Amino acid sequence: MKTASLKEIKTELNLLHPNRVMELCIQMAKFRKENKELLAYLLFEADNENTYIENVKIQIDELFEEINKSNIYFAKKTIRKILRNTNKYIKYSGSKQTEVELLLHFCKRLKNLGIPLPPNSALGNIYQRQLKKIHQAMATLHEDLQFDYSKEFSLINCI
Repeated sequence: MKTASLKEIKTELNLLHPNRVMELCIQMAKFRKENKELLAYLLFEADNENTYIENVKIQIDELFEEINKSNIYFAKKTIRKILRNTNKYIKYSGSKQTEVELLLHFCKRLKNLGIPLPPNSALGNIYQRQLKKIHQAMATLHEDLQFDYSKEFSLINCI
Protein backbone atom coordinates (compact mmCIF):
# COMPACT_ATOMS: atom_id res chain seq x y z
CA MET A 1 0.00 0.00 0.00
CA LYS A 2 1.43 3.36 -1.05
CA THR A 3 1.35 6.20 1.49
CA ALA A 4 -0.21 9.43 0.25
CA SER A 5 1.86 12.60 0.22
CA LEU A 6 1.14 15.49 2.59
CA LYS A 7 -0.20 17.54 -0.31
CA GLU A 8 -2.70 14.81 -1.20
CA ILE A 9 -3.77 14.47 2.44
CA LYS A 10 -4.20 18.23 2.80
CA THR A 11 -6.31 18.39 -0.36
CA GLU A 12 -8.51 15.53 0.81
CA LEU A 13 -8.96 17.07 4.27
CA ASN A 14 -10.10 20.33 2.67
CA LEU A 15 -12.83 18.43 0.86
CA LEU A 16 -14.17 16.70 3.99
CA HIS A 17 -16.89 17.95 6.31
CA PRO A 18 -15.52 19.37 9.63
CA ASN A 19 -17.28 16.64 11.65
CA ARG A 20 -15.56 13.97 9.57
CA VAL A 21 -12.19 15.67 10.09
CA MET A 22 -12.82 15.64 13.84
CA GLU A 23 -13.68 11.92 13.72
CA LEU A 24 -10.46 11.20 11.83
CA CYS A 25 -8.40 13.18 14.39
CA ILE A 26 -9.96 11.27 17.26
CA GLN A 27 -9.38 7.96 15.50
CA MET A 28 -5.76 8.91 14.86
CA ALA A 29 -5.31 9.94 18.52
CA LYS A 30 -6.61 6.54 19.63
CA PHE A 31 -4.13 4.77 17.39
CA ARG A 32 -0.87 5.86 19.06
CA LYS A 33 0.07 7.53 22.31
CA GLU A 34 2.39 9.98 20.50
CA ASN A 35 -0.46 11.12 18.25
CA LYS A 36 -2.58 11.83 21.31
CA GLU A 37 0.27 13.70 23.02
CA LEU A 38 0.91 15.80 19.92
CA LEU A 39 -2.78 16.59 19.53
CA ALA A 40 -2.99 17.55 23.22
CA TYR A 41 0.02 19.84 22.80
CA LEU A 42 -1.47 21.52 19.73
CA LEU A 43 -4.86 22.02 21.35
CA PHE A 44 -3.94 22.99 24.91
CA GLU A 45 -0.30 24.01 25.22
CA ALA A 46 0.88 25.48 21.90
CA ASP A 47 -0.55 28.89 22.76
CA ASN A 48 1.58 29.25 25.91
CA GLU A 49 5.06 27.97 25.11
CA ASN A 50 6.61 29.22 28.38
CA THR A 51 4.20 27.17 30.50
CA TYR A 52 4.84 24.16 28.28
CA ILE A 53 8.61 24.54 28.76
CA GLU A 54 8.23 24.84 32.54
CA ASN A 55 6.02 21.74 32.69
CA VAL A 56 8.54 19.73 30.66
CA LYS A 57 11.38 20.97 32.90
CA ILE A 58 9.45 19.81 35.97
CA GLN A 59 8.96 16.41 34.35
CA ILE A 60 12.69 16.21 33.52
CA ASP A 61 13.53 17.08 37.14
CA GLU A 62 11.24 14.35 38.43
CA LEU A 63 12.82 11.78 36.14
CA PHE A 64 16.33 12.82 37.19
CA GLU A 65 15.33 12.30 40.84
CA GLU A 66 14.47 8.67 40.05
CA ILE A 67 17.90 7.79 38.62
CA ASN A 68 19.63 4.84 40.25
CA LYS A 69 23.13 6.28 40.79
CA SER A 70 24.50 3.14 42.42
CA ASN A 71 24.76 1.30 39.09
CA ILE A 72 26.10 3.18 36.04
CA TYR A 73 24.29 0.82 33.65
CA PHE A 74 20.87 1.68 35.06
CA ALA A 75 21.80 5.35 35.25
CA LYS A 76 22.69 5.35 31.52
CA LYS A 77 19.42 3.65 30.62
CA THR A 78 17.39 6.19 32.61
CA ILE A 79 19.33 9.13 31.19
CA ARG A 80 18.69 7.88 27.67
CA LYS A 81 14.99 7.57 28.51
CA ILE A 82 14.93 11.15 29.80
CA LEU A 83 16.68 12.34 26.65
CA ARG A 84 14.20 10.46 24.43
CA ASN A 85 11.30 12.14 26.23
CA THR A 86 12.97 15.54 26.03
CA ASN A 87 13.53 15.15 22.28
CA LYS A 88 9.91 14.07 21.85
CA TYR A 89 8.68 17.25 23.54
CA ILE A 90 11.10 19.33 21.48
CA LYS A 91 9.71 17.72 18.32
CA TYR A 92 6.15 18.56 19.34
CA SER A 93 7.02 22.21 19.75
CA GLY A 94 9.21 22.61 16.69
CA SER A 95 10.69 25.80 18.17
CA LYS A 96 14.46 26.26 18.30
CA GLN A 97 14.12 28.37 21.44
CA THR A 98 12.25 25.53 23.17
CA GLU A 99 14.93 23.12 21.98
CA VAL A 100 17.72 25.27 23.43
CA GLU A 101 15.96 25.77 26.77
CA LEU A 102 15.06 22.11 27.27
CA LEU A 103 18.47 20.78 26.22
CA LEU A 104 20.23 23.34 28.42
CA HIS A 105 18.12 22.19 31.34
CA PHE A 106 18.83 18.53 30.53
CA CYS A 107 22.59 19.18 30.37
CA LYS A 108 22.56 21.17 33.62
CA ARG A 109 20.79 18.33 35.40
CA LEU A 110 23.12 15.73 33.87
CA LYS A 111 26.20 17.70 34.86
CA ASN A 112 24.94 18.21 38.43
CA LEU A 113 23.94 14.56 38.80
CA GLY A 114 27.16 13.59 40.53
CA ILE A 115 28.16 10.92 38.02
CA PRO A 116 31.50 11.60 36.32
CA LEU A 117 31.21 12.40 32.61
CA PRO A 118 34.58 11.51 31.09
CA PRO A 119 34.79 12.52 27.41
CA ASN A 120 35.15 8.98 26.04
CA SER A 121 32.41 7.28 28.04
CA ALA A 122 28.84 6.75 26.86
CA LEU A 123 27.50 9.40 29.24
CA GLY A 124 30.21 11.83 28.21
CA ASN A 125 29.34 11.26 24.56
CA ILE A 126 25.64 11.86 25.25
CA TYR A 127 26.53 15.09 27.02
CA GLN A 128 28.82 16.27 24.21
CA ARG A 129 26.20 15.50 21.53
CA GLN A 130 23.62 17.55 23.38
CA LEU A 131 26.06 20.45 23.70
CA LYS A 132 26.59 20.28 19.94
CA LYS A 133 22.82 20.26 19.34
CA ILE A 134 22.41 23.28 21.64
CA HIS A 135 25.14 25.15 19.80
CA GLN A 136 23.54 24.40 16.41
CA ALA A 137 20.07 25.44 17.59
CA MET A 138 21.43 28.63 19.19
CA ALA A 139 22.95 29.65 15.85
CA THR A 140 19.44 29.91 14.35
CA LEU A 141 18.04 32.17 17.09
CA HIS A 142 17.90 35.97 17.19
CA GLU A 143 21.14 37.66 18.29
CA ASP A 144 19.69 38.83 21.62
CA LEU A 145 18.54 35.32 22.49
CA GLN A 146 21.89 33.92 21.36
CA PHE A 147 23.63 36.26 23.78
CA ASP A 148 21.34 35.27 26.68
CA TYR A 149 21.69 31.55 26.05
CA SER A 150 25.44 31.75 25.41
CA LYS A 151 25.95 32.74 29.06
CA GLU A 152 24.16 29.60 30.26
CA PHE A 153 25.86 27.52 27.58
CA SER A 154 29.32 28.61 28.68
CA LEU A 155 28.53 27.55 32.27
CA ILE A 156 27.67 23.98 31.28
CA ASN A 157 30.17 23.61 28.45
CA CYS A 158 33.12 22.70 30.67
CA ILE A 159 33.45 19.20 32.08
